Amino acid sequence: MSLSTHVLDATTGRPAAGVAVTLRRSEIEVSAGVTDADGRIAELAAELEVGTYRIRFDTAAYFATQGITGFYPEVLITFEVTDASAHHHVPLLLSPYAYSTYRGS
Repeated sequence: MSLSTHVLDATTGRPAAGVAVTLRRSEIEVSAGVTDADGRIAELAAELEVGTYRIRFDTAAYFATQGITGFYPEVLITFEVTDASAHHHVPLLLSPYAYSTYRGS
C-alpha cells in the first residue's frame, strides 16, 4: 500500500516544513518529496512492494534554514515492508543533536 512521513522539530515544538526526503529501495530512488507546512508528506509512495527501503531526511539543509548547525547532516531510516497491502507511516522527531522514529499508523 502507501507510505507517509511526518517530521516534527523538537526544538521548536512545531512541524518541520521544507525537509527534503528521498525513498530508496536498494540503490534505486523510488520517490522524493519535501515536507509541507504541517511537516508531512502524505504519500511519499503510492505502492510499496515487499522488501527493504531507506528513507533519507536532509536535516543539514533544514537546520541551515533555521540558522542552526546540527550534529546529524542526514537521518537514514532503513525499514522492511513485509505486508505490501498495509499502510506504512514513518515519523521523525528531530532536534540538532538527537532524533527518534517509530512505525506509526
